[in-house]
Amino acid sequence: MIKREHYLKQIREFYDSDLIKIITGIRRCDKSVVLEQIMTEIKKKSKNIIYLNFEDKRNFNTINTSDLLIQYVDKHKDNKSKCYIFLDEIQTLDNWQDACKTLRLDNNSLFITGSNSKLLSKEFTKELSGRYVSFQIRPFVYKEINEYMKELKKECSITDYLIWGGFPKRFEFSSTDAQIKYLNDLDNTIVINDLINRYKIKKVALFKSFVNYVLRSNSRIFSAKSIHDYIKDKNESCSINTIMKYLNYLEEAYIIERVKQYSSKVNRELNYYYKIYNEDVSFNSLRCIDNHYDISHNLENIVYNELIYMGYDLKVFINNGKEIDFIASKNNKTYYIQVAYTLSEDKTYNREFKAFNNLDNINKKIIITNDDLDYSTSLIEHIKLKDFLLMESLD
Repeated sequence: MIKREHYLKQIREFYDSDLIKIITGIRRCDKSVVLEQIMTEIKKKSKNIIYLNFEDKRNFNTINTSDLLIQYVDKHKDNKSKCYIFLDEIQTLDNWQDACKTLRLDNNSLFITGSNSKLLSKEFTKELSGRYVSFQIRPFVYKEINEYMKELKKECSITDYLIWGGFPKRFEFSSTDAQIKYLNDLDNTIVINDLINRYKIKKVALFKSFVNYVLRSNSRIFSAKSIHDYIKDKNESCSINTIMKYLNYLEEAYIIERVKQYSSKVNRELNYYYKIYNEDVSFNSLRCIDNHYDISHNLENIVYNELIYMGYDLKVFINNGKEIDFIASKNNKTYYIQVAYTLSEDKTYNREFKAFNNLDNINKKIIITNDDLDYSTSLIEHIKLKDFLLMESLD
């Protein structure tokens, strides 16, 4: 497995901190791999390391309470130096938060991971307030896929990435059929079973209908009311409050992210309408019929995921009624970004370029497409998708 340096360099500064280091993110994005890579680095300077994986029944059968975990660590640590404690899938342990609050003390450095079905952002924010720093791991972006493909001596096309996304494990399977089988099982576990079981959802058919609609409609403007109206048209009864709860479930489990609109006209965020992006575009493609994949919206979703990976803060920008896909900010620099599959048709070309009308020239304007031709103008830079996917930043 490749070294996920992008995340390691963010975490290194906290290796010796008494803050609890939480490695979080969607299931099967390789949180455990990142944890192992941290351990490998720390082993170069210390042997005072304790590692427990609570998905291993041999550990869980003997250490199944917070008190037993604390006793185990106290027994096996070397008190003469800092002890580095790694707890994988800690959420299986009852009162795990109590154990963490204690184990971060007494010259310990504590690292934990947890599954999206149990250890959610709201939980560690509430239970460990002021005592933690969290790092969200994501599925592979294209640069990481290329690196992993060299290791596996395989290739992955951009089109494959646009359809089937970046869950690391899928690349170990040679055939597309095997990859789809893996992704389907993963989707059913992450999106359906985990959430239904966790939140004890009784209207299972309604929830599945809602999930399929949302994940199939990535990179589009939504409101809770518009989703409610769709469900109602399907002759299924639910309230807007239920829709809001379901959206929160998906977001807390790192399955989707909501991006607010920012209006230049009123100079404020619009709280009722937002865009939804999938954590991985496979969630869309698995719901397509007859291989009719929604590559244009997946492309925008991919650009979103890549920009987040680069560290940009993103909002949808409404410029006098015209939507600009992203206003991206980082290090006091701002970029206006449009995304389209191609600019080859006049209608699309005019629509995408006109979205920038009446904007000042202080901030850079960018269009990203899958075209090979360069459509740059004196005021707007066109970036080819194949080049964008290899960039470290927009500078």
